[in-house]
Formats: sequence, C-alpha cells, structure tokens
Amino acid sequence: MIYLLLGAAVLAFVFWGGRRPLLKGDGWRVGAGVFALVVFAAAAYTTIRGSWGTGIVLGIVGLWSASEARRRPALRRAQPPAALAQSLTEARSILGVGPEATADDIRAAHARLIRLAHPDKGGTAGLAAQLNAARDRLLTAGRTKA
Repeated sequence: MIYLLLGAAVLAFVFWGGRRPLLKGDGWRVGAGVFALVVFAAAAYTTIRGSWGTGIVLGIVGLWSASEARRRPALRRAQPPAALAQSLTEARSILGVGPEATADDIRAAHARLIRLAHPDKGGTAGLAAQLNAARDRLLTAGRTKA
C-alpha cells in the first residue's frame, strides 16, 4: 500500500509540480486517459488478488481520472491575429490604397474587397481578418494624424 501512495505522489508531482504542468492542453487529456487505464488495470489486479478495499479505491481514482480526460478545457479567448501588428505600408498594400487615401477611400476599398473575401461568400476567415485589421489600422492612423 505504501508503494501505491508513493507512486501516486510521484505522478501528482509530475502532473502538477512546479510552476508549469508537464502535460498541458490536449497532452493533459491524453495523460489522464493513460493514467486511468493504468489505474483500472491495477484495480482489477488488486481485486483479483483479494484486496477489495484497495481495488475499490483504485477504481474510484480511475473513474475520476477518466472523467478528467473527457472534460473539455475552457475556451480561451481568441488571440488577436498577427495582421493587427501590420505597418501602415502593409495595410495600404492589402487594401490597395495609396498614402493619400481618405477615410472614405479606405472604407470603399475595404467594402469592395470584403465582398469577395468574406467567409460567407467563399473567402477565408484569415483573409477577412487581414482586411478588417488593415482597415482598422489605416482608419486609426488617420484619426491620430488629424
């Protein structure tokens, strides 16, 4: 029994010890699933050998680990696309406008391109995000200059 507790302590340290967990994201789910299988096998072995109490405890630990493996991680906030960090030159080239473009020119170029690149019209979400980011960047830069 002491070896079982020692093994559980080592596994707990591996999974939760330190500042960063060893297995994170989907790796944690895989690790919890493997751990559940091992614990279920140990529960079956100890129960067959006649140690009912230890087998029941291991079965409960296996059920907990299996439920943790099935739990979905909390949705993370979407990271802002890399296009938000684009320069003014990049934003102008994406929208196809020059340095002298007015806010109305920027909006018109964006509207023309987003009609073609919108995901509902067969475009991609990444391209639409780049167009939106370019429009926002140019309109914000124009506002700060004025």
